[in-house]
Amino acid sequence: MKSAEINILQTPAKALKTICSTLMPTEIGGAKVQKVLKEMRQALAESGDGVAIAAPQIGHTVRIFMVAGSILDHVNNYHGEHVSPDKVFINPEIIKASKTKKAMRGEGCLSVRYIYGTTKRSDKVTVKAIDEHGNEFTMAGSGLLAQIFQHEIDHLNGVLFIDHAHDIREMSEEEKHDYQIELNRMRAERM
Repeated sequence: MKSAEINILQTPAKALKTICSTLMPTEIGGAKVQKVLKEMRQALAESGDGVAIAAPQIGHTVRIFMVAGSILDHVNNYHGEHVSPDKVFINPEIIKASKTKKAMRGEGCLSVRYIYGTTKRSDKVTVKAIDEHGNEFTMAGSGLLAQIFQHEIDHLNGVLFIDHAHDIREMSEEEKHDYQIELNRMRAERM
């Protein structure tokens, strides 16, 4: 039996502009958090093209984001038979960021569909977080992964990329139609 589809909220939904609550260590293994994680995994898989998702994007205003395992495989240059599991970041914080900032072109968001822009992001960041089992860890990322970390932590602070992007462009109706066909193909592959 297929689970009910999880809707990814679109701007201007209130949850997307909310500063999210920190989770207490005792909450992490609980049923409520596990339900949020299950819904996030499902929404990320159903999106077709999502590289990461933050809890407020599905209406939960807690400090959790998740990076798709396929993206971690990509940045680690892994081309194995199995895709790595999605990586959970609870109560994440950037503990180190390069002073060098780069223009990241073509940034988009599952909650701001069909709109893309250029953001200025630190090229390298290190994040400290807690995993879904309650273990603290740090993870460094550069390039795309650094961009993802910053984008998702922005979500947890009620900030969307369009709040600070420039050269914002919306796809034309023809581009949206073509992309929708491609999205349906990607969804079928992920499910």
